[in-house]
Amino acid sequence: MLKTILSISGKPGLYKLISQGKNMLIVESVNAEKKRFPAYGNEKIISLADIAMYTDDAEVPLYDVLESIKEKEKSAQASIDPKKTTPEQLREYLAEVLPNFDRERVYVADIKKLVAWYNILISNGITEFKPEGEIKEEEVAE
Repeated sequence: MLKTILSISGKPGLYKLISQGKNMLIVESVNAEKKRFPAYGNEKIISLADIAMYTDDAEVPLYDVLESIKEKEKSAQASIDPKKTTPEQLREYLAEVLPNFDRERVYVADIKKLVAWYNILISNGITEFKPEGEIKEEEVAE
C-alpha cells in the first residue's frame, strides 16, 4: 500500500499516486480535500515504501515502524501531538516503538514527520502498511 503513497519535498502532507503522464505524475492529496495536481520530475518525490529509519545495527523499513506505532496506539491516532511535544518526549515515544533507533542519525524533525504521517494515514483510512507480498505470506504461515 505504501508504494503509491508519496512524499513531495517542499509540500506538506502525503500524496497518493493516481496516474503517470509524460515527465510528471498525477497525485492526489491524502486528506479530506482530495486535491489533484501534477508533480514534475524536478521535485523530489519519494514513495513511503522506499523510506527506512536508522537503527544501531541496520535500517528498518518505514512500514515496520508504522506497524509498531499502530500496535502501540491500537490503530488509533498517535497519543502525542508532534507540534506541541518536546524533543525528549518525541525521542521517548520513538524508543517505545523502535527501541534501538540511532539517536545520532534520527533527528527530532524526522520523528515529528513520522508521527504526522502516521496520523494522516490513519485518519484517512489507510491502515495496511506492509507490502502486499508480505501480507499474503503471513496469511499462509498462520
